[in-house]
Amino acid sequence: MQISEINYVNFRNLKDNNLKFSSKFNLFLGKNGQGKTSILEAVYFSATGKSFRTPRQNEIINHSRERTGSFVVFEDSISKKTLSVKLGKGKKEYSYNKKRVKYDDFHGKLNIVSFIPEDISLLTGAPGVRRSFFDYEISQANKEYYQDLKNYTKLLKFRNKYLKEKKHNDPMFDIYQNEFIKFGARIIKKRLDYVRNISILLNLNYRKLFDDKKELRLKYSCFLGELKKVETAQIEKLIQEKINQVFWQEKRYGFSLVGPQKDDFIFLLNDKEAKSYASQGEKKSIVFSIKLSEIDMIIKEKKESPIFIIDDISSYFDSLRKESIIKYFKKRDIQLFISSTTDLNMASKNFYIEKGDIYEEYDQCKKDNRGSRDQK
Repeated sequence: MQISEINYVNFRNLKDNNLKFSSKFNLFLGKNGQGKTSILEAVYFSATGKSFRTPRQNEIINHSRERTGSFVVFEDSISKKTLSVKLGKGKKEYSYNKKRVKYDDFHGKLNIVSFIPEDISLLTGAPGVRRSFFDYEISQANKEYYQDLKNYTKLLKFRNKYLKEKKHNDPMFDIYQNEFIKFGARIIKKRLDYVRNISILLNLNYRKLFDDKKELRLKYSCFLGELKKVETAQIEKLIQEKINQVFWQEKRYGFSLVGPQKDDFIFLLNDKEAKSYASQGEKKSIVFSIKLSEIDMIIKEKKESPIFIIDDISSYFDSLRKESIIKYFKKRDIQLFISSTTDLNMASKNFYIEKGDIYEEYDQCKKDNRGSRDQK
């Protein structure tokens, strides 16, 4: 997949613009606070309808405006397509090929993986941070998982409502619980398969780019305990048994104590939990390795390369790690959007950002020449 063009209006501090991109490397250069992260965010927002910086969507609207919007032209292996997102007054509108669609029909059309400094929370943050990340990444390539997750979330709310209101003897409670078990088991099964596959890629990427003497793996910490080769029907049975064990507590507390919403994903470096034992440099490398592994998983599932975004690489990685990363992407057929305060000495289409204005390399040269003449 490749994005060839973006249009955006009223997006954060950026001046309204239309940009055309290289199919390979696109480098955004400028000092801090000029809008480098905002342009990467606009690209991500166009593809996902979400921000990678904040859950409070209205923050992306320029402070002097009431609405924002972005539009991208992209190509997959079949044809050129378009996506657009409009946001205003708390409402969002999604379009695919210039036709209004629901989010379900927008989600996953353009696959994109982002890496930003705040992603370190994947290691240091609460389990919910990791669950949200992996749920989204699995659903990018697996539409069935996305639907299962939606159904399960609704059923969890119903189940909690009935437990809170002491309606566990209502016949509807049993109906909801049976569906709750069914979709919970499907989510767990897909997570198990996903972790098994990505853990191999994760270790390969970490050893190839950062440290070939250490082993990195991802462990799925399920509320049911350690699960190996199990089928969905077996997981359903285990969930039912777990419910039978703790149901008296659920009735007392008024909410569900079982389900995949209780699970976690643990990174192990040389069999030690990376959250506690890894150095800061190792943590950064681990997070970057999982992002690269996401790319490989999407390619495996969808037979398409996703777009990759890296924000602020020059301040996040030391020169050695930075060189390894750039060398890695030179060998891959992946469109890259990357921001930096310094030139990375790579064959790229360069954009220069100053106070929300974005100049392409040719335009920047003209601007610099004008400035030189004015000073004479």
